[in-house]
Amino acid sequence: MSHGGPVAAAAPPAAPSGAHSTVRPARTPGRLGNRVFAGISTGAGLLILGILAAVALFLLARAWPALVASREQLADVGFMQGDTLWEYVWPLLFGTVLSSAIALVVAVPLSVGIALFISHYAPRRLAQGLGYLVDLLAAIPSVIFGLWGIQWLQPLLHPLFEWLARNVGWIPLFTDYQAPARNMLTAGLVLAVMVLPIITATIREVFLQTPRLHEEASLALGATRWEMVRQAVLPFGRSGIISASMLGMGRALGETMAVLMVLSPGHAINLFLLQPGQHQTIAANIASQFPEASGTGVDVLIATGLILFILTFGVNLLARWIIARRAEFSGAN
Repeated sequence: MSHGGPVAAAAPPAAPSGAHSTVRPARTPGRLGNRVFAGISTGAGLLILGILAAVALFLLARAWPALVASREQLADVGFMQGDTLWEYVWPLLFGTVLSSAIALVVAVPLSVGIALFISHYAPRRLAQGLGYLVDLLAAIPSVIFGLWGIQWLQPLLHPLFEWLARNVGWIPLFTDYQAPARNMLTAGLVLAVMVLPIITATIREVFLQTPRLHEEASLALGATRWEMVRQAVLPFGRSGIISASMLGMGRALGETMAVLMVLSPGHAINLFLLQPGQHQTIAANIASQFPEASGTGVDVLIATGLILFILTFGVNLLARWIIARRAEFSGAN
């Protein structure tokens, strides 16, 4: 080879005669783990559906004798006072929905405001502390809320309810207030405080998922902080707000001990929120009547539990339907 000439590339060694070159397919990493995880996830989902179906079948089987019983057959049930099953259930169902509606009317605006402050206004350290505090409130037992409502909230609300009855008593909602404040409005306010942490935590997480580019684009066009929230954050989190509200309503519908401790029970269908002895919820009624019930009375109480189960299930289905319709704006999906 002469100097300055091209250097020849070294030829690869020749394969021995009779040998076949085989390419082994690469083994997919984690294939067994994926199958195990998929099986566990599918099994967990089917288990939840099975438990839900088992609860529904149990309630239906135990409630069936009361559902088909006549007025004469229910005459021996003392707490029904001669009513049929549906005559007995309607006031309880009305009280359950009314207390939950009051709780949502009070809790949802407060939750949206608190979630906005934590996610977009508060300094980082303060936002973290408030977030932990909100999550901690969700873990407080309902009995504690009931004691708080009796010992602290009722005396605090007494002057306010007297003022409402004296100045706007011509409105049926606030007429004929009677002390102590063991009425539906007090129970609704206690429920509002109970569902506030759940709704706030859910809405906060949805607001934090708002695309950063949407917020920056709104601010770049000259929008103020509130205009940016109104243009970018609230439309994005609308479905999340609805789903959080329905989640809180499901908690309020099934609440037992706090309502039982705060509310003076009644069996009427009206909107006299300041009068005691007017309303009762299904869950609180079951807790108060079940220890002394027997025979057909137990079947009646289980039938009311079945109605509450159907109501809660319907609320969840409605929430999922609303979220599905607005999926493109949802930060919860």
